[in-house]
Amino acid sequence: MTAPHHHAYVWLGHGDVLVKPGDAHRRPGHAEFRSAQVMPLECADWLLKPASRVEGTFHEPREGADWFAGQLDLYAELFAGSCAGEFSRERYEETIRILAAGEDRVGGWWVVGDRFLSLNLIACSPHRVRPEYRCPLR
Repeated sequence: MTAPHHHAYVWLGHGDVLVKPGDAHRRPGHAEFRSAQVMPLECADWLLKPASRVEGTFHEPREGADWFAGQLDLYAELFAGSCAGEFSRERYEETIRILAAGEDRVGGWWVVGDRFLSLNLIACSPHRVRPEYRCPLR
C-alpha cells in the first residue's frame, strides 16, 4: 500500500447553489454530480469528481499546510474584517499533524456576498473512511 497523499480542492460560490433546491446534485448517485461545480456533501466524494478539479497534489504534510494557508491569504479580502481567514501558527501546525495522520483538512466559511468558500485537502490512496475510492489522477 502506498503512503497517502492529499488532493486540494476549492469551491467558492453563492449559497443558493448549495441548496438548489435540495442537495441531490451534491451526492455521487445523482446524474449531475460529476459535472456539478458545487462541493459534494461528503468530503471524500471530492475524489469522485473529475481529475480536472484537483487544484494541487501534496505528498508532504507541510506542502499541504502551505497551500491551505496560502489559499486563506488569497481569499482574505472575502472575510470582511473577521478573523476567520487568519491562519495562526497553531492552526498551521495542527494541519501538518492532521495531514501526517492521513486525515482530511477541510474548511468552510460564509464570506461576503452570500457566498461560501470551501477549502479541502482530501487524503487519497487510501482514504481512511472511503478506502474503495480510487485516486482521481491514476
